[in-house]
Amino acid sequence: MTETDERHRIRPGLAALGALSGVLTGFAALAVAELVAGVVRPQAGPVVAVGGAAIDRTPSAVKDWAIRNFGTDDKLVLQLGILAVLALFALLLGIVALRFRRSGSAGVLLFGAVGAMAATSRPDSTGLLDALPSVTGAVAGAGLLYVLAGRLTRRSEAAPTQGAPLSDAGWDRRGFVIMATAAAAASAGAGALGRSLSGSRGQNAVISRRNVVLPAPASPAAPVPKGAGLRIPGVSAFTTPNSDFYRVDTALVVPKVDATAWQLRIHGRGVRRPLMLSFADLLRRELIERDITLTCVSNEVGGPYVGNARWIGVRLADLLAECGVKPPSKGGPADQLVARSVDGMTIGSPVEDVMDGRDALLAVGMNGEPLPFDHGFPVRMVVPGLYGFVSACKWIKDIELTTFEAYDPYWVKRGWARRAPIKTESRIDTPKPFARPRAGTVMVAGVAWAQHRGIDKVEVRIDDGPWREARLAAEDTRDTWRQWSLAWQAAKGGHTITVRATDRTGQVQTDKRTKTIPDGASGRHSVVVTVE
Repeated sequence: MTETDERHRIRPGLAALGALSGVLTGFAALAVAELVAGVVRPQAGPVVAVGGAAIDRTPSAVKDWAIRNFGTDDKLVLQLGILAVLALFALLLGIVALRFRRSGSAGVLLFGAVGAMAATSRPDSTGLLDALPSVTGAVAGAGLLYVLAGRLTRRSEAAPTQGAPLSDAGWDRRGFVIMATAAAAASAGAGALGRSLSGSRGQNAVISRRNVVLPAPASPAAPVPKGAGLRIPGVSAFTTPNSDFYRVDTALVVPKVDATAWQLRIHGRGVRRPLMLSFADLLRRELIERDITLTCVSNEVGGPYVGNARWIGVRLADLLAECGVKPPSKGGPADQLVARSVDGMTIGSPVEDVMDGRDALLAVGMNGEPLPFDHGFPVRMVVPGLYGFVSACKWIKDIELTTFEAYDPYWVKRGWARRAPIKTESRIDTPKPFARPRAGTVMVAGVAWAQHRGIDKVEVRIDDGPWREARLAAEDTRDTWRQWSLAWQAAKGGHTITVRATDRTGQVQTDKRTKTIPDGASGRHSVVVTVE
């Protein structure tokens, strides 16, 4: 090794301290950014902004894979991934700063620029102020890295002579330890304060939800028929508890909207009388209560993203008619209803479906209580018979009447279908895949759904045997799922159990397997078991 190479070499011990400086810098930058975001708004924080931008730019197939493999934890996995990448980036910048202090600090500023651009380009951005958390955090981080790197490269009186390699023998130990410790403590405090501020910003929303008293519906739902819920272990409950109801959306931070400040605007093509409604206005209107099963288009055959709840809300068709809207079948100029959420999501629904007599709702309640924040408080759309990505806008704030030709909402821009009626599907809940039941009578049971058409029949096949008709539980309405069961005399050995449903139009669930993209998965669910 030449004398020049030796002088430019960074010893391992010093490199480790440089990496530590980078990690501390990253922690400080994020903490300061979170503190400022607590003042500006939580959605402007760099991790949330970059995560949201990543979701928007991720191919649909990758999103579908994430939902399939991580379920409702997909957002947590994304945020952890972003933090891991940032930590690695910060670590490398810390090492670079040992030789090039200004370049290391400039790298931190680059990180801030990326966060700022992501925050200001989000659909729900409120303007340049959203850049402030990322910019402030980056400036604080850049300054800290410059100072820490200086402590590591500053020579003490006991340091080697001029021209010797950067080593761990001559750095300013006392200055570095004091600065690093103070930075870590200050960052922890800033992060905690930022989280507290973010939480306090949602307190008005929490209080407003707590104060909501849902009026008695003018048209209550009929009692769930006796026998609609089978008492078979392992079968999904007929009514899905709010805490167990699936959640699939793109919001990294669940919007917390103050119901007392919420407003909904209805406008667009064919709207002769635009309408602006407050939450109190909705509660004063005639409310209806209905049991409706919702299904996510990302639900694979046999998947978990389907649930049934009792919803209370205002008929959407009544509101549209009040605004002078007519469906296309009656001469209306708009064939698409675009619902916009407070987080910038856009969802397009066929006007004809919303106004054809089905119980399409602006829902304010779910299973006897105000909507949970995760499920759209204060108001969301619920339309039976359509997959959620073309109907179930949560945290809704705006309804525009337009056409499919004139506007592509969020998911259509990413390759999903414009119209997506729910497909006839069925699922085996018990026995579970790879179960090992004992020989004899084994109860095979599950649920089937074909919202707004209803389930007419469910059949089960063991291996390559004949289809056998299962016993259907009592039907609540054609907009809810239906439970089914079959007593199987199981013989020892490995077996494949397959189920198919027939809806009330006579359509038999297809055996053709398709992916969820672009308009929902199809195929028949089967499980493999070993009877002992």
